[in-house]
Amino acid sequence: MKKADIFEFYRRLAELNPSPETELEFGNTYQLLVAVVLSAQATDVGVNKATRRLFQEVKTPQAMVDLGEDGLKQHIKTIGLFNAKAKNVIALSEILVRDYGGEVPADRDTLVELPGVGRKTANVVMNCAFGRRPSRSTRISSASAIAPASRRARRCSRSRRNSTRKRRPPSVSARITG
Repeated sequence: MKKADIFEFYRRLAELNPSPETELEFGNTYQLLVAVVLSAQATDVGVNKATRRLFQEVKTPQAMVDLGEDGLKQHIKTIGLFNAKAKNVIALSEILVRDYGGEVPADRDTLVELPGVGRKTANVVMNCAFGRRPSRSTRISSASAIAPASRRARRCSRSRRNSTRKRRPPSVSARITG
């Protein structure tokens, strides 16, 4: 791809989706973090079904710690890998209570140190909760067929929710030059 084509590609992506939003349902930043952690290898629909009742009961990291791992498992048992995810959510909640006063840190490097939170999860939380855009390569891979990113990296895409297409077009460069 030529430099001019790359610039045009970025411009069109920003034009199509200037303010990405998540499909996950949440009431606060902590609930967003939990929902994104739970969404690994799961659908947004499945996560939303599992977290509706959970988030009515749990609004803070301390409330999650009080609920406990077994209580959390009862809420999320319909989500794949729920045992490992429950362990991670309880551990990250304990860390948030102990080290951050129950608040989700607004720093990507700090977020990735939490159990169950990787770079892509941190990017989604940073973008959706704090208005900080993920790296340019994550945005491009999420929005194109060049290098499709994981489901978590695509969470904040309003165009996916409004689109009736099930598959991405086979050639992104055809849209840029054609």
